Amino acid sequence: MNKILGHHHISMITKNAKQNNYFYQKILGLRRVKVSVNQDDPSMYHLFFGDLTGSPGTGLTFFEIPMVGKTYRGTNAITQIGLFVPSEESLYYWKERFGEFQVKHEEVTTYAGRKALPFEDHEGLRLVLLDSKGEKVPEFWSKWDGSDASIEHQILGMGTIEMTVKNLNKLSITLTELFGYIEVSRTDNEALFQSVEGEGFGEIHVKELDGPKERPGRGSIHHLAIRAKDDKELEDWSEKVKARGFASSGIVDRYYFKSLYFRESNGILFEIATDEPGFTADSSIEELGTKLDLPPFLEGRRSEIEAKLEPID
Repeated sequence: MNKILGHHHISMITKNAKQNNYFYQKILGLRRVKVSVNQDDPSMYHLFFGDLTGSPGTGLTFFEIPMVGKTYRGTNAITQIGLFVPSEESLYYWKERFGEFQVKHEEVTTYAGRKALPFEDHEGLRLVLLDSKGEKVPEFWSKWDGSDASIEHQILGMGTIEMTVKNLNKLSITLTELFGYIEVSRTDNEALFQSVEGEGFGEIHVKELDGPKERPGRGSIHHLAIRAKDDKELEDWSEKVKARGFASSGIVDRYYFKSLYFRESNGILFEIATDEPGFTADSSIEELGTKLDLPPFLEGRRSEIEAKLEPID
């Protein structure tokens, strides 16, 4: 039986690529591993941040939409991103760093059974740093020695992702019956699921909340991508998604990985993405994120595309 291996990446909306680039590189200390464009609308940037190589499970990606409005928070949305740090001590390092950079943050607390530090980026995107407690993370996650953050306390990768929906049971059925997630805890209106039992790097925390649907804008989360090992597994998932009655995009070649998109019953957008070939498909590790990279089908339009983009650096 195929198994979802954990999170692959998560994608958000930003109003300003330059400000976004500063926050995630200079404040959070992530590596910018790819500067590209939205392949469906190459007039907008698509920025990718992560570990040394943008490994699956570490990727935060942003679509720049300069005319986007504010987010009106509500239900049926992905509402928070968890990021693992090495230890509880790391949370206090980040709390001090957030104070220095005037980043909106709360006190150290507990979230999904872990010590946690909730904070927001400059556009109101909700994130939370989580103590990994020294637990196993994917062995290919690699720290970046060029980070502005202490290597001892660097962000490792993605942890618990929060979703808020009107119907918890419908999402639960999709996660457990379609994808094989394990439900590890539940109360009247919350549940915690893991793609790999006992491991936080594929964890989804679902809250049930009635009310208006979220209206996305700057600082909102567009979709969560989860991991398929290879093309064959992605084809199998495509058939399974179709058999459950969900309409999908079909398999899309994004050059750095292949993907399948669909919305579950509450309207949450999922992407299933392959691990390979990754961001080194057209760059050396040393060159990652230093120039505008375009997939081959857009390369012939480079001059036109570059003319419409404001320089980031």
